[in-house]
Amino acid sequence: MKLELTLPERPGFLHVLPVFNLFLLLLLFFMIGPSLVTQSGVVVDLPPSKFQMERFRVTLVVTLGPGQGDPQIHFQRHPVTLAELAARLDALRADGTAAKAVILLQTDAATPVGEERAVAELIVGKGFRLAMVGQPPPRPQTPANPDPSQPDS
Repeated sequence: MKLELTLPERPGFLHVLPVFNLFLLLLLFFMIGPSLVTQSGVVVDLPPSKFQMERFRVTLVVTLGPGQGDPQIHFQRHPVTLAELAARLDALRADGTAAKAVILLQTDAATPVGEERAVAELIVGKGFRLAMVGQPPPRPQTPANPDPSQPDS
């Protein structure tokens, strides 16, 4: 006895499954992707800046964070003193890294400007290019009801 299928064939559904799988993978990628990006340096409260910078291939991060008395200096997540930072920059310059590297200077908003200037002058004096990092300025919020004479409905 030969068995026959009595239901009508629906091959169109089978062609949609790969597209549905692709959609779910893209959704998963965009949901989880930002959490996989690593931020080098130490977390600080950056002041707002309206300038955007280009992407650099070789970047080194120097972070000035709040500290007891003097601000803490971090070079690539490692705490250093100003003298140790100068020694590390000299070693990198001897390796030839200074010609192709850009140092990103992240400064906490509470750090005195004089300390920031001293570190920036040290970096530039060692022959490195310097880029100062900030946050985008906050966008002005538009009120839901801009005209106060009009009541909310």
